[in-house]
Amino acid sequence: MTRWILALAALFMLALPAAALAETGFLDRTIKVDGKAYAYQVYVPRQPIAGAKPIILALHGAGERGSDGLLQTEVGLAGAIRRHPERWPAIVVFPQAPKDQLWMGLPAKVALAALAQSEREFRTDPHRVYLAGLSMGGNGSWRLAYENPDRWAAVVPVCAFAGSFRGLPPIAAGPDPYAALAGKISKLPIWIVHGDADVVVPVDESRKMAAALKAAGAQVTYKELPGVNHNSWDPAFADEALPQWLFQQSRKSGAKGR
Repeated sequence: MTRWILALAALFMLALPAAALAETGFLDRTIKVDGKAYAYQVYVPRQPIAGAKPIILALHGAGERGSDGLLQTEVGLAGAIRRHPERWPAIVVFPQAPKDQLWMGLPAKVALAALAQSEREFRTDPHRVYLAGLSMGGNGSWRLAYENPDRWAAVVPVCAFAGSFRGLPPIAAGPDPYAALAGKISKLPIWIVHGDADVVVPVDESRKMAAALKAAGAQVTYKELPGVNHNSWDPAFADEALPQWLFQQSRKSGAKGR
């Protein structure tokens, strides 16, 4: 009897379409870089995506650093996806930076490797690769955009810093590091969000970057949130206009809107 039931179950599984067998939700993954394994998460929508899949690399802030591969999905974009999955029809990669490290050097290398592995696994659209980050991850977004400007279709830095901050040097060198950074990424569509009551990262960081990008002729949307402190990522990713704008951006056909 048991053998007969198992045989029927196997036949049933074979009869299911491939989409029904695919994993969805927040999935555990690992990537090996320089001989060491690093845990990350990748989100796969339950509803099938028509055509090639867009993909987002999401960089967390300082409070989510570690090695469990999970903490980075407790704030920011992951929460917005859980509340409104219909707004985010994309593969989303959530790497995790080790404790006491920034999104530069090895953590940046791990993030890009996790992105590349996810692109291969889920056959994503090479023209719709997006970069988003909050706080320390917003700084990482500026940095990875600066270092790899041809990699992205759009960038979303939230409550980010790009200049000198708490002893850290600016991302770009020169007498005006904001202008130097803006000049390198001026062809990228960029959506910036910052609370004007931020006591952790001064709002002036985003004001200076938005002004420098506009002066460089970039497509930039700047959202300054009145009375909002450092957790501007909650209203930022809850804004339905953000994903609507984001998924219109494509490196193949150029930016579609601001």
